[in-house]
Amino acid sequence: MVRTFFRLFTHVQLMPVLESGEETLVGGQAVMEGVMMRAPHSYCVAVRKPDGEIVTQEMPLARLSEKRPILGLPVLRGVATLGHAMYLGIKALKFSADIALQEEVKKEAAANGKAVESKDGEVAGTVPGWLMAANLAFSLVFFIFLYKFVPLVLTQWLANAAPALQNQILFNAVDGVIRLLIFCAFLFAISRTPDIRRVFQFHGAEHKVVFNFESGQPVTVENAQRFTTFHPRCGTSFLIVVMLVSVAVYTVFPFEGFLAKFLLRLAALPVIAGLSYELIRYAARHQGSILALLVAPGLWLQRVTTQPPSDDQAEVAIRALDRAMALELEQGGQAVIA
Repeated sequence: MVRTFFRLFTHVQLMPVLESGEETLVGGQAVMEGVMMRAPHSYCVAVRKPDGEIVTQEMPLARLSEKRPILGLPVLRGVATLGHAMYLGIKALKFSADIALQEEVKKEAAANGKAVESKDGEVAGTVPGWLMAANLAFSLVFFIFLYKFVPLVLTQWLANAAPALQNQILFNAVDGVIRLLIFCAFLFAISRTPDIRRVFQFHGAEHKVVFNFESGQPVTVENAQRFTTFHPRCGTSFLIVVMLVSVAVYTVFPFEGFLAKFLLRLAALPVIAGLSYELIRYAARHQGSILALLVAPGLWLQRVTTQPPSDDQAEVAIRALDRAMALELEQGGQAVIA
């Protein structure tokens, strides 16, 4: 159970990195031994089991802006889209974690010569709801501590040692640099583990298949493998933009005192996310503009967060895309099936 908690924790922390935007018809996310793909009105996550079988979970979706038009307004649409993406990402992650845990239970039972049994009416090996909730709560606290509290403490300490840093612009610039360094160090550290490296390979598979789909060519393993793993709408690029935008937003509000600055960093999260979404959206549609430069650091960092996938991994991503697009067609949307 401890190993499952840790695996879920690292995946939840990486979720914004692994998530791709919804600027065109499809987007996706890497999960444990699989890929989630979504279209405007459909969703599918595909996971490969150790025996080679690919299992899927799919469902129709409704865009939030179609239910509540106000969520289609600038900035608000970014907050709504990201919130919905996190919800789907957690759902996909739990499905993949359930598959992984069930396989571990089967393997352990086989080694002990026992049959796999159900408990309390649940399938043996599913991740308990309380464990998922505890993991999400712990991940949120960890995120706030690592990316909000620690950078502010270190910057405040540096400002006390060097009074020149008390300047509002310099203070927030240093705070932003420290936050970025912590983020990069965290990514590099966990990328060394075999489990996360495989996740980054599935992340690369998702990018290749999305590129293949957007090219208009038939979506096949052979065609997908010709494309790069670096995609401008990747969550890695989004998080870099978030960090840059946060520096500007914090500078606009010249709060004094540690507590006031810390509370600002919490309260401004939705605004920063919404503004960052709009910038990424604009940059994706105007790739020759100066704002497109904001995406460049994220593309560089994708050398860590994406890795070349195997053909088997690309096949999983294609299965998720095919099922999502087939369901999209059933919902009356546009679809292209490979």
